[in-house]
Formats: sequence, structure tokens, C-alpha cells
Amino acid sequence: MTQNNDNAAAAFRTAASQRILIFDGGYGTSIQKYKLGEAEYAGNLNLPKDQKGNNDILNLTQPDIIKSIHGEYLANGADMVETNTFSSTTISMADYAAEHLVWDMNIAGAKLAREACDEAAARDGRRRFVAGSIGPTNKTLSLSPDVNDPGFREIDFEELKESYRQQCDALIAGGVDFLLIETVFDTLNAKCAALAAKEAGLASGRDVPIMISLTITDMAGRNLSGHTVAAFWNAVRHVNPLTIGLNCSFGADLLRPYLAELSRQADTLIMAYPNAGLPNELGEYDELPEQTAILVDQWFDEKLVNIVGGCCGTTPAHIGAIAKKSLGKAPRQIPKIAVQTRLAGLEPFNIAV
Repeated sequence: MTQNNDNAAAAFRTAASQRILIFDGGYGTSIQKYKLGEAEYAGNLNLPKDQKGNNDILNLTQPDIIKSIHGEYLANGADMVETNTFSSTTISMADYAAEHLVWDMNIAGAKLAREACDEAAARDGRRRFVAGSIGPTNKTLSLSPDVNDPGFREIDFEELKESYRQQCDALIAGGVDFLLIETVFDTLNAKCAALAAKEAGLASGRDVPIMISLTITDMAGRNLSGHTVAAFWNAVRHVNPLTIGLNCSFGADLLRPYLAELSRQADTLIMAYPNAGLPNELGEYDELPEQTAILVDQWFDEKLVNIVGGCCGTTPAHIGAIAKKSLGKAPRQIPKIAVQTRLAGLEPFNIAV
């Protein structure tokens, strides 16, 4: 790797103070256009279960495709890309009998993103950043999967932390700048991932900042474990994330009020990456790039964000349209918070200086 990871956070903060930074978009959406079959997914790995739909394994079996997707996002204005490792934990990979490949999957994902960013920087001299994607896993610490046994959990905290720790160690070894805990539907899962990320950073001997992104699951503005955006922020702010934000959930229009609330609360950078609207009855996204960009432009006008990208249904064209709208727009200013008082049963309030 050619980038100096040790000063990544300082460089990122400096860039974010000067302009709105651009994140990438959906990977599943971009992968779908290749119309890959089982043979392309599985490659020569000879695994006992079908791999079609296991997008993360493409880091090993179709690395050129993944690197090409990174390159498309970078060519359309992205300042940062994430690794194709959303489900690269032993817990999630158990569905594909691919647990033994998790380390290699994360290392490869990090290196592909790093190479794409370094090549883009070599062309135009502008630094790009790599965020190691850490998804929520398919098991939750807060909720029971059995309606007849509310106290039952499929996994405990230490088991989940061990799985996250392996992923974090591999992503750091592969050269990521940051660790992105994203699409958080369970706050306790996120706290577990953050602890694993902190431990992995310490073990690596370098500072690896954490980014955290919540997903909202209902129009009341709560995640699946019942936290509002303000409650979520207060539950994770002790880890001092480089960014806090929202992703997936809804389109940019429906996400705006919750983003505005978080923007008022958080004394760190705000990153948001919405879906391309809501899916149609076939589960597909119809919102065109220019439509998404127009909706996100309202965020720019209201100075709600520092970093913007896209999630489900978004493509390099969506990111390119958003990047164009961001030109000349001022980034959100981080509020200076002197005191924050928490009262039981009430939303926290800030006293600004």
C-alpha cells in the first residue's frame, strides 16, 4: 500500500472541513449487472454449499470485477470507497459454509479497495480513503428470534465480538484507513463491533478510526432495537467515532428529518448514504441518479452533512450526480458542545458555546 494510514484521520478531517466529501454507492446493485451464475461465484473453491448471492466471496473468485466497481465509483467523484466485506464474518459466512475463508476474504477486499484508491490518487494527486465495511451479521444480541421465548438469544456478546474481531484484524492487515460499522439495526451489536474494532486497532499498533452508521426501520425514526437517532448517538458517542450517520433506511427525502436531528446532536462528522428511494413491488429501485441528487441537494442547502454517498439501488451514476451537486456547497459545521445533560425519559439537550 502506498498511502500512510497513520495520518488518514487528520487528512480526512481536513478535507471534510473544506468541502463535502463523496462516498461510494451500492455494491450489490453494481454486482447484479454482471449477471453472475454459480460457477462465477464459486470459482475453484469447491465449497459444499451454493455460493450464488454471496457477494463477499467475489473478492476471491472475481477480484477484477470488485476492483472495477471501486474504480467506477472513484471515477465518478468518490473520495472514499468501502470494502466489499459487508457479510465477511464467520457468523454470516456460516450460511455458505465459507467460515474458513473469512480472513482471506477481508484481506482481499481491503487490498482491492486500497489498490483502486492508490491508482486513482496516482492519476490526479487527490487522496482517496478506504473504509472497511462491517455489517450487522444475521444474528442479534438484543432480540429473540423465537416469539415464544423472548429471552432466547442465538449468540452471546463474546462470541459475536470474537467474530467481529477477526474481521477487524484482517481489514486492518489489508490496509484500510477506517472501520465502518454500518447498517446498524441492533445498537448492542454495534457496541460489540466497536469494542472489537478498538481492540483490533490497539493490537495493530496504529490508530484506526471508527465510523458508525445507523439504519432506521420505521417511520417513528427508530432502529430495530428501539433507539431513536438521538438515543443511538448517546449510546455510541463514547467510542469517539470519526463519523456518525445514517444509511439504507429510506430514500433521501424520508431520511432528511432524522438526519437533521442527528446533525444537531452529534459533535463529529456526519455521513449519510440513502437508498435510491423505496423499492417497487419487485424489490427494485426506480429512482434515477438525477432524482437522488436533487433530493440530496436539499441536505447540502441545509448543511446537514459532511460526507454523502448511496446505499441500495445506487450506482456510480448516482454518485456522479451527487458529486456534481456538491460542488461549491459548504459542508456542515460541527457544533461545539460544552455540556450535554441527559435526563431520564427526555431527549438530551445541548448547550453550545
